[in-house]
Amino acid sequence: MSKKIADRYLVISKLGEGAYGTVFLAEDLKNNNVKVAVKQLKGGTVEEGVPISCLREISLLKELAHINIVKLMDVIHLNANITLVFEYVETDLKELLKKNQNQGLPPKLYKSFLYQLLQGIQNIHKMKILHRDIKSENLLISEKNILKITDFGLARGYGLPIKNFRNDVVSLWYRAPDIILGNENYERSVDMWSIGCIFGEMVTGNIFFKGFSENDQLRKIFELLGTPNEKWYKFYMDYPEWKNQALTEVSLPGDLKKTLPKLDDDGIDLISKLLELDPEKRILAPDALKHPFFKDLDEDTKKLYQ
Repeated sequence: MSKKIADRYLVISKLGEGAYGTVFLAEDLKNNNVKVAVKQLKGGTVEEGVPISCLREISLLKELAHINIVKLMDVIHLNANITLVFEYVETDLKELLKKNQNQGLPPKLYKSFLYQLLQGIQNIHKMKILHRDIKSENLLISEKNILKITDFGLARGYGLPIKNFRNDVVSLWYRAPDIILGNENYERSVDMWSIGCIFGEMVTGNIFFKGFSENDQLRKIFELLGTPNEKWYKFYMDYPEWKNQALTEVSLPGDLKKTLPKLDDDGIDLISKLLELDPEKRILAPDALKHPFFKDLDEDTKKLYQ
């Protein structure tokens, strides 16, 4: 049933629900009935106050203004409940990939989306923020094929003084192996690994590393990229969870070209650098945007940044 929020937003239908809130499609009655996305955050009681996760998301979103980041338009605070009003974007990458399962997106499209994603994450990182939950359903796609990063519920600031972060972040299929193994001293590399997984998913039309547990996720990653050993990435042995994982199978690095035959040499080189096992060597957004893979980027995408 439709209902009003703050006598301005008329809720039309439910769009989805996550760990941090429920999202509805609504109309802005004071702005020509423009469609908006209304996210009602899960809060506590009046006595408990507003959860710190809600305040953190609002604070971060207010700092970010970029074409590839979803726009926060309004914040409604009633008692201990907070409602965020965002620009409405028609679909997300997850739904788009469902329609292209097992075949992937056209090269022109996945190249454009990857470039836009890197532009958005570069802006986020410039603000000293880690997103920590890049996945296909958190990447909105407009009717004009503009990609917008959303859902900053797990986002955190980073920088000095250095502090340890939680390692139970990022959906498992997009989580870097070093984080699965307990690395808490990570920075921008956490998001870059996820982008590499998104890249592979857009090319193939399937989840790139689809593990059913942390151990299975590591097995699938190492089957393709190779298992760290004492001569190669010895520091992996120092991660807290290394001994707790049953890594009995040792794999040599596989052939990414066989896995991704549609990618040219530049594409293979870029995804290899995004899916670098060593977080210190993993390519960052500024360098990725300069990669030769984008030398033939379409003019419509280029115009977004002129």
